[in-house]
Amino acid sequence: MARKAARGPQEETLSLWKREQARLKALVVDRDTEAWQRDPAFSGLQRVGGVDVSFVKDDSVSACASLVVLNYPELEVVYEDCRMVSLTAPYVSGYLAFREVPFLVDAVQRLQEKDPQLVPQVLFVDGNGVLHHRGFGVACHLGVLTDMPCIGVAKKLLQVDGLENDAAHREKIRLLRAGGDSFPLMGGSGAVLGMALKSHDHSTKPLYVSVGHKMSLETAVRLTHSCCRFRIPEPVRQADIRSRDYIRRTLAVQGAPVLQPERSGKAQRPKACPKGVSEEPAGYTDPPSEELKQTLLLNPKTVGHGPQLGSTPSLVTSAENNPHAVTTERPARSSLGVLERVSHL
Repeated sequence: MARKAARGPQEETLSLWKREQARLKALVVDRDTEAWQRDPAFSGLQRVGGVDVSFVKDDSVSACASLVVLNYPELEVVYEDCRMVSLTAPYVSGYLAFREVPFLVDAVQRLQEKDPQLVPQVLFVDGNGVLHHRGFGVACHLGVLTDMPCIGVAKKLLQVDGLENDAAHREKIRLLRAGGDSFPLMGGSGAVLGMALKSHDHSTKPLYVSVGHKMSLETAVRLTHSCCRFRIPEPVRQADIRSRDYIRRTLAVQGAPVLQPERSGKAQRPKACPKGVSEEPAGYTDPPSEELKQTLLLNPKTVGHGPQLGSTPSLVTSAENNPHAVTTERPARSSLGVLERVSHL
């Protein structure tokens, strides 16, 4: 299955994808559409969502698609949906949405049917929006299909339209002093494709924020910064943590061997990010940071209230506020090496 999924698509399939991508791109709205977006304090914004896809290590097919919803501005998880899926469509640079977005759309639709009052008012996506080879990344794709405001947040610069991670770019990064500082990403065409954002006072690397759907770039940058407790926006960070934890527990039930932590690169995607070819995700691809270790291993409030294996989506309840809340056991330290993050375009 994994080898089959790794093969490139037939020319006919790729042609269909290209036409569909162009059709959906015409539907992207790159301006503010909601009253809360125009408010300096985002008054009226109550729920923000994040999506993620994590893979079982050395398996390009088995993955966990996750959707989390956090209240705003508290940024506490109030809903999560983690589900194991099989991704049989091949990975093709620039067309990742056709491989992963259907499962994320399904997660949004399940929430809309089950708990419509918890549907997020905006989705953060681990990947790019209009900052893309053809101006239509996974954040745009998901936004158009769900008709929801979406923000693309990438960890590394996708070098398209003349954008380069060169000395001049690195000097601009060096000049970002405080959390919230940013500079525009202007391509050779003259279009501003996104913004490089210093998301936290202590971050040394920027995030690359771009419009997904139904939001202006300026609003997307402001909201991304306001949702960052650490470097990565909390909705994306929690979706990543919980999808990894779900796979860990699934493997434990299945009796999978426990692996030691690894400083691994991506098996699903090439490590390099050449101009106009590939992109790294906004997730955790570097060796685990102290903040991630603390979140995964030392903070039961963060990862201790996920759904039981095989469960339907769950409303997350804090044990502090509900003495009857059931919590799941934290993963052992030695299980950190069983997962590998998927890259997003």
